[in-house]
Amino acid sequence: MTYTAVSALSHPGLIRDRNEDSLVVGPWTLCSTVTENPQTLVFPLGTPLVVAVADGLGGQPGGEVASALVVRRLATAGPRMTDEDEVRTVLHACNREVYAAAGAGGGALTTMGTTVAGAVVLPRSLLVFNVGDSRVFAAPRDGVLQVSVDDSPPLEPGRRTTSLVTQTLGGTPAHRAITPHVTAAPLAPGDRYLICTDGLTDPLPNDVLDGVLREYDDERAAFELWKAAIRAGGPDNITLAVVRIADR
Repeated sequence: MTYTAVSALSHPGLIRDRNEDSLVVGPWTLCSTVTENPQTLVFPLGTPLVVAVADGLGGQPGGEVASALVVRRLATAGPRMTDEDEVRTVLHACNREVYAAAGAGGGALTTMGTTVAGAVVLPRSLLVFNVGDSRVFAAPRDGVLQVSVDDSPPLEPGRRTTSLVTQTLGGTPAHRAITPHVTAAPLAPGDRYLICTDGLTDPLPNDVLDGVLREYDDERAAFELWKAAIRAGGPDNITLAVVRIADR
C-alpha cells in the first residue's frame, strides 16, 4: 500500500508574543498552537489530502483569525480539490471569506490577512499552491528545490529575505483579487516535500534545510528543522510539515 506520512509542528519562536500561524493536514488543523514535538499522521493514498500552512500577517491585528479561517476552509474543501482549477476556486473563496470576516469583525480587523502555501496529494500527482511568501520545497536526496513562487518584491543587493509581500489573502481595507500560484507535479514513492512559513526560511538558508533533510526523515527532520530555526534566533512563528510518499 502506498501512503502519505506528514510530520508537522507549529511554534511561536523566541520573539513573538503569540503564534499567528495555522496548519492543516487533511481534516486536522492546528491554530495558534505551541508544539515542540512533531506529530505524524499517516494517510493511504487515494482521497485528495491537503497539507498547508497559513501565516497571519504580523503588525496587523487578527492575523491568527485569518490564518485559522483559511486552514479550516481548506480542511473542509480538501477532499474535492482534485485539479488545479478547483484549487484556485478554493483559494479565491478563502480570500473572499477573509475579507468578509474582516468586515464583520469591526474596524479592528479591517486589514487582517494571511499567506498560504501547501500541496494537495493525489494518487499520481501533487498540486502545489501558494499566495504570499510561505513556501513549498521538493526535497529529493540531491538537494531541496523551491516549487512555490514568492509573492515579494525583488530583493535589494546583499539581502536574502524580505518581510514585504505583494499579495495575500485579505490584508487590505478594500477587497483585492488574488492570482494564486498553482502547479502540478508527478508523484512517486520516495518523494518528499517541505511546507513551511517564513519563520523557518528567513533565519535558515536553503543549504541548512537541505542538510537536515538529507540526514533525517519524518518527525526527526521536522524537529531538527525547528531546532535549527530556534538556534538561529527564532525571530518569527515557525510552522512546518514534512511530507513523504512511501510504500508499506
